[in-house]
Amino acid sequence: MLFPTFAFGLFFVVVFVLNWLTRPHPTVWRAVIFASSIFFYGWWNWRFVILLLWAIGSNWFAGNKINSCRLRGAQDGVRAWTSIAIASDLTLLGGFKYYDFAVELSNLLGMGNAVPILELTLPVGISFFTFQAMSYVIDLRRGVIEPMKFLDFAVYLSFFPQLVAGPIVRASEMAPQIAKRPDPRRVASAEAFHLILRGLFKKVVVSSWLASNLVDGVFADPQGHSSLDVLFGVYGYAIQIYADFSGYTDIAIGVALLLGFRFPINFDRPYSALSLRDFWRRWHITLSSWLRDYLYIPLGGNRGQTSDMYRNLLITMLLGGLWHGSTWNFVIWGAIHGVALIIERSLPTERIHPVIRWALTFHVVCFAWIFFRADSVSAASDVLSAIIGSSGDAKVLNAGLIFLVLASIGVQFVTKSASARMGSWMNRRPVLIQGIAFGMGLVVIDTFGPEGIAPFIYFQF
Repeated sequence: MLFPTFAFGLFFVVVFVLNWLTRPHPTVWRAVIFASSIFFYGWWNWRFVILLLWAIGSNWFAGNKINSCRLRGAQDGVRAWTSIAIASDLTLLGGFKYYDFAVELSNLLGMGNAVPILELTLPVGISFFTFQAMSYVIDLRRGVIEPMKFLDFAVYLSFFPQLVAGPIVRASEMAPQIAKRPDPRRVASAEAFHLILRGLFKKVVVSSWLASNLVDGVFADPQGHSSLDVLFGVYGYAIQIYADFSGYTDIAIGVALLLGFRFPINFDRPYSALSLRDFWRRWHITLSSWLRDYLYIPLGGNRGQTSDMYRNLLITMLLGGLWHGSTWNFVIWGAIHGVALIIERSLPTERIHPVIRWALTFHVVCFAWIFFRADSVSAASDVLSAIIGSSGDAKVLNAGLIFLVLASIGVQFVTKSASARMGSWMNRRPVLIQGIAFGMGLVVIDTFGPEGIAPFIYFQF
């Protein structure tokens, strides 16, 4: 069930009404939200629901055991139950996402008899809800949060707006909102409509147009295109993945806001970054902060010698790459960012002119995106060689595509205050005017968007 579809629109209207009607009854309200989320997830594949229910039940049970041991001062029990919970989550994630990669690596290294490849279907959103589950048990171990009631935890882990592609919402952010039950009469409707329209425009118009008219063709046959076509194809993919994923999370945040829940921001004009460190503060913020708090800092973070910090940084980025997928392409993508971050930290980059710093940062990110998008390492090499000197004759670039790519980069430099002022102005308008404006926005998006809706890129993760 994709966001920009009639099926989701109908589904959300029903959920919105039920959210309004059941709010005075806490247990019923929680049950309705949970059941709605299960229905939403089961729409993709009902078998995936079993995995989600297992994640809910196992982590809730382990979380209670962790809290009980912590209150009794039984640190061995705390460590044991935390390890069990994380092992269960990683087994679930690894079995579906990394088993085949591990087998291929083992067979390649000759570490035993050939083991069959299973080619299991990757459950939608498994990386997201397992990361949220792990953050819950780790925060309980740290004493950061209190254990949630079962139905509250079930709502938290399954909440449909962010279930399949984020943002990654922590229990400390979600639990208080579930406990107080948002009042549907007091929702930031104008802000929500603005986010939904912005997300739909990014996804339906920008991302889909770039994919169908530039990116897909270039990456399918880089040697058959001119060097300029391929270069703009890479730029186009950088914009496409941003528009696709930030568009999804804009819609998710807006939909959640209409139900009374506020999610953390997930993107903040990442292509305006003047350094890679700044880029990762702006790109997929909830994942970046998760990796920082639950991986980089536990590894040692900035503590110790400089070499230790570099090691921790590289490990974090390599595992961040593997989080996206179990292929060598994602390992290389993570390695590029890790090595580039190390180089950046070791040099006095602040002395470089801001324009040059921006250009270097943007092109390092685009270089890494080649491996992220290509189907294999050899396919990525073909793209790189085509940029350097392609003999292809195909010419797909036109004034419209060039303008779309450059304008999408340029808009990254529009200040947040400008967007906030527009949202504030709309928020002061009557609800009827807001509704009319929202409807007109949908018409515009439908008019300019291509036929059909391409799947969200991040569903594969």
